[in-house]
Amino acid sequence: MANTASAKKRVRQNEKRRMRNRVWLTRARSTVKQARIAIDSKDSEASIAAVNTAISELDRAASKGVIHKRNAARRKSRLLKKLSTLEMSK
Repeated sequence: MANTASAKKRVRQNEKRRMRNRVWLTRARSTVKQARIAIDSKDSEASIAAVNTAISELDRAASKGVIHKRNAARRKSRLLKKLSTLEMSK
């Protein structure tokens, strides 16, 4: 446990930031999951819309520093790769 006043303050700040970041990370993960489900359902229009929403949320999380920008890029790349397989199968 923290002993100094500055260490106690840092613990409080870290907890606030963790809770704030958790919101954005959960949103990003949820939209990515929804996009994957949409792609698996083979519905082209819904898949494209879901992927665009997921990309937007990943970019937002990366801009806020919740995830690293390369992490967001990797996740977007994987989503688009999966979406392209749906487009190719037509």
